[in-house]
Amino acid sequence: MTVVDSRGPEPGQFPNREGSAVVEERTGAPATLVADEPIGATESTMADVDSRFESSVDSVVPDLGAGRGPGWLDAWLGAHAHRVVAWRRHLHAHPELSRAEHRTTAFLADQLTRAGLAPRVLSIGTGLTCDIEGSSPGPTVALRADIDALPLTEATGLPYSSTVDGAAHSCGHDAHTAVALGAATALAGHRDFPGRVRMIFQPAEEVMPGGALDVLADGRLDDVDRIFGLHCDPRLPAGSVGTRVGPITSASDLLELRLTSPGGHTSRPHLTADLVHALGTVITGLPTLLSRRVDPRTGTVLTWGAVHAGEAPNAIPQDGVLTGTLRTADRDTWAKLEPLVHELVQGLLASLGVGFDLQHRRGVPPVVNEPESTELMRAGITAALGEQAQADTPQSSGGEDFGWYLEHVPGSFARLGVHPGSGRIKDLHQPTFTLDERALLVGVRTMVHTALQALHG
Repeated sequence: MTVVDSRGPEPGQFPNREGSAVVEERTGAPATLVADEPIGATESTMADVDSRFESSVDSVVPDLGAGRGPGWLDAWLGAHAHRVVAWRRHLHAHPELSRAEHRTTAFLADQLTRAGLAPRVLSIGTGLTCDIEGSSPGPTVALRADIDALPLTEATGLPYSSTVDGAAHSCGHDAHTAVALGAATALAGHRDFPGRVRMIFQPAEEVMPGGALDVLADGRLDDVDRIFGLHCDPRLPAGSVGTRVGPITSASDLLELRLTSPGGHTSRPHLTADLVHALGTVITGLPTLLSRRVDPRTGTVLTWGAVHAGEAPNAIPQDGVLTGTLRTADRDTWAKLEPLVHELVQGLLASLGVGFDLQHRRGVPPVVNEPESTELMRAGITAALGEQAQADTPQSSGGEDFGWYLEHVPGSFARLGVHPGSGRIKDLHQPTFTLDERALLVGVRTMVHTALQALHG
């Protein structure tokens, strides 16, 4: 993961960005997606769903909400459920890493244009938004999906496994994207609702501080009244959707501590500064001190992920590096952690004689679900699937850049159950992650009904 040092913008303050995305056509000639202008249909190797994935989808994809209506949505899913699954498999086979989602953007632009919509690419060149205008004036409701993949090598053995070395949709973003594309296409064919629905296909969720800031910088949320999103959860069964009022994810920062020492022979540690001992002091000492300086009810957790120093067992090294993540569930605590961590590291190393450079890279704020928006989403879930689909969900220590949106407009973020109901859990961010594709149709119904609930008030 590439991590960018950023404190994030103040509300309404964003840098200007300019750019365009270039994709290859079948002929090999470049085709440019121009930012801030409607995109017409484009030719690319991803413009059409690979026939292998169309033909591999069962003729009947189980729709766990079938018959709950409205009639036009039942009819659309009855005719196009296999397309939603094929979209997901196609995207899964062609993953692209953060801010390199050029072909994915072109594919989405093409599919949305075919549905009679006018998508607009973001100024960074990847990701896009698309408005679906209703039949009468009203609020603007945004539905967001993230489109980037992880830098992992897939190990599922699926027939539609990643065809790209070192990239895989192991966080379910292919599912999020297919769900949003299904919701957009269904709504485009039935516009008997007030206001508009804005689809946000966001790039770069898997890096900090996240592509949500690019969406905000382009002003794509300026006139939005509420925003909603879903994320795959392998701990919930397919057919259920988990909701929560208040924090549902945590703030997530990266710490990188570099130490320096004159180095020396391990037989004479008193003549130098013992760098490895200093690293060990911070490894054990900093989490302990934080637990005594931060309210434990904030869910603040420091976990080290990597430490590197030295080569020989009888040589004290001259440099070393320690990296880890620092997470908290509390927005106010997040704002205070950077100076506190620096103070504690300085105190731990003060008597050890090593030099240090601490990089505290702030990532994303917690996702804090607004109560009214969460109730609208719960009403949408019930309308889409029935009361039995409602599930409670705990706050996660994971980070999610949807939190940047909720710094600006009210909204809610839910967890889409993707476990098939039997077998072990195949967790997110692992090369073996898989999902029950019935959840795709559950997601389409949830997003459509949530939008309608929010538009009709």
